[in-house]
Amino acid sequence: MTGQVHQKSDGKKAPVTVVKLGGSLAPHIAEIIPILRSAHRPLLIVPGGGVFADAVRQSGVDADAAHWMACAAMDQYGWTLAAQGMGTTTKIARPGQPCVLLPYCALRRYDPLPHSWDVTSDTIAAWVAGRLGGDLLVLKSAEGIETAGRLLARVEKPVATDVVDPCFIPFVLEHRIRAFIINGTDTARIRRWLRGALVRGTGIGTTF
Repeated sequence: MTGQVHQKSDGKKAPVTVVKLGGSLAPHIAEIIPILRSAHRPLLIVPGGGVFADAVRQSGVDADAAHWMACAAMDQYGWTLAAQGMGTTTKIARPGQPCVLLPYCALRRYDPLPHSWDVTSDTIAAWVAGRLGGDLLVLKSAEGIETAGRLLARVEKPVATDVVDPCFIPFVLEHRIRAFIINGTDTARIRRWLRGALVRGTGIGTTF
């Protein structure tokens, strides 16, 4: 089924699912957050940078300063998400209930990724998912990754796209992370994905 992604369920205790919630979805967070909050699985929400990261891009500072300022911007947007009724954590660990990760302190501790605009909150979310051994759900304002106007149901090798940052797909493939990109403006689609249903979007990885 072209353009549809699903998850496997093997009956074992559900691992944590990391959810990247991008800044472009800020107008929709009042509808998205209640769905995530009520999910019957452990979710760790990684915020994008939103308008806070946009300000960093315009600042003209050097790469190192921009990297850490952008990581701090993720914390700022994270508090915006938390204001919708979500708990927060600074720990990269399986949460007892859905909560928002404020990643700055962990990123300062581990410093795992290049300091470049080729790495954004997309790849940071993938790194978090890799550390936890969980799936990654990326919520975007796009249907998924397209080639020649056709939505790709599966990506198993790097492709050119502006939907995610340039390092994201290679990182996901190298670390064998099961990642899914779906349109976060369609809240019914988010709800169905969290229930394990087949939904329109793009799956990335070779371990499905």
